[in-house]
Amino acid sequence: MKITTKIAEMRKETGKIRRAKETIGFVPTMGYLHEGHLSLVRKSIEECDKTVVSIFVNPTQFAPSEDYNTYPRDTGKDIGLLSREGVALLFMPSVEEMYGRSPLTNIGVSQLSEKLEGRLRPGHFKGVCTVVCKLFNIVSPDRAYFGQKDAQQLVIIKRMVNDLNIPVEISGCPTVREKDGLAASSRNVYIPPENREKAVLLYRALSRIKMLAERDGIEDIPTLLEEGKKAIEGCPEVELQYLEIVDMEDLSALNKIEEKALVLGAVKISGVRLIDNMTISLK
Repeated sequence: MKITTKIAEMRKETGKIRRAKETIGFVPTMGYLHEGHLSLVRKSIEECDKTVVSIFVNPTQFAPSEDYNTYPRDTGKDIGLLSREGVALLFMPSVEEMYGRSPLTNIGVSQLSEKLEGRLRPGHFKGVCTVVCKLFNIVSPDRAYFGQKDAQQLVIIKRMVNDLNIPVEISGCPTVREKDGLAASSRNVYIPPENREKAVLLYRALSRIKMLAERDGIEDIPTLLEEGKKAIEGCPEVELQYLEIVDMEDLSALNKIEEKALVLGAVKISGVRLIDNMTISLK
């Protein structure tokens, strides 16, 4: 596995791959890799000739009050994991390499970015879209792989690619869960052991909503949401930040589930924000 920290060198290496008429799969990450990340890497290796992974903790998607400086990092472990998986190229740029001097340009997807996570984290998706667009321009992949765990991000990235005619196929991959159902996340390491069982309450709320809709045929959204909240209520250690059922494509609020819908939620426990979602399918 070749490792580079420079944009020019990354472009040179991916240029060689394209001249050899090989396809490039790309997995952008912020490091501290877990099974969720590795599932994306394996899918890329399965479908593409060469796989590129980036590790870059992007400061522009963190608010001043968020955990940029304390975001978990273990570069040595990450390199070992990716090397064993068979990744061809690893891109690990510095902040200075990615952004240079006081950049004046950014990318935002209006409307979609202002809902759900966007309400609680203003500017977050602008930072995400800008860095992902920059990485696409640097790597020029044929396919890029994102986890369904970050469902709103996946919808937004797909819309950005479509609106800007970026020649990359976006592949959304299933959420990887730990044994107790908690969605795999780099931030899970910060959950105290004594609160681990309480951290699973969001998963249980989403699962209850999905079951009531698909098994029991309940289509009324206020009823479903009220039932989901019962799985979290009564636990003061868990702060429910939102629980919503929305359209799969434009994230708009629904009054009733017709065929498919997305149920998303966010909680905060012991200072750690956790997000999760599930797809509801009635047909």
